[in-house]
Amino acid sequence: MLLAIDCGNTNTVFSIWDGERFIATWRTSTEWQRTADQYYVWLSTLMHFQKIEADITEVIVSSTVPRVVFNLRVFADRYFNTRPIVVGKDGCVLPVDVRVDEGTAVGPDRLVNTVAGYNLYGGDLIVVDFGTATTFDVVDTDGAYIGGVIAPGVNLSLEALHQAAAALPHVDITKPQNVIGTNTVACMQSGVFWGYIGLIKEICARIKAEHGRDMKVISTGGLAPLFQQAEALFDEFNDDLTMHGLVVINEHNRKNI
Repeated sequence: MLLAIDCGNTNTVFSIWDGERFIATWRTSTEWQRTADQYYVWLSTLMHFQKIEADITEVIVSSTVPRVVFNLRVFADRYFNTRPIVVGKDGCVLPVDVRVDEGTAVGPDRLVNTVAGYNLYGGDLIVVDFGTATTFDVVDTDGAYIGGVIAPGVNLSLEALHQAAAALPHVDITKPQNVIGTNTVACMQSGVFWGYIGLIKEICARIKAEHGRDMKVISTGGLAPLFQQAEALFDEFNDDLTMHGLVVINEHNRKNI
């Protein structure tokens, strides 16, 4: 069985793949200080609580936080007796090309989303991922990653607004009933919600015009369905896109060892 680990700036997701489906998925906050032993205690406790018996023989990691990778390597080696595949590091072969400026380091999460998008939907894609940052990844006709866009994440924007302006409260993102807010919270929610609707539409339109071909827009991340309520922004929503990409990359490397 495969343990797929997606470590983002805010949360880390662990999923167990049995060869046909994900039999369990858990989420924890990302903390670079967490040791290999702490990871194992946390994971084994959840597996025991849900009565999941999994013979994990392979581990793959995608991490946008470099400082956690060492402890995840130790975790895989110590408790599962396996050397993990780490996306973006030596020893990990991608099934797609990466065509960007020489010397550019592409985030592993963006590479994984590219692989997953191409595997599921073919080429000529825009993958919009709502995470700590809102990213737009452009997938060429042959599946290559050819660049994209990085914008501040939705929750990050709200938090920055709250911290920078003493009179503005912390608010949760939701679709407002009206564009014109009649109180402070409604004004902030409207600005962020409709602001991001405009951002998504404009960036996708400009990418399509620059790419010069018809493109599908695929979304992933927890807030994507919220924005889809207002406009037909995306052709597909896939909450498991990153995990699917990790499975594809692991299988590609296993076949090419």
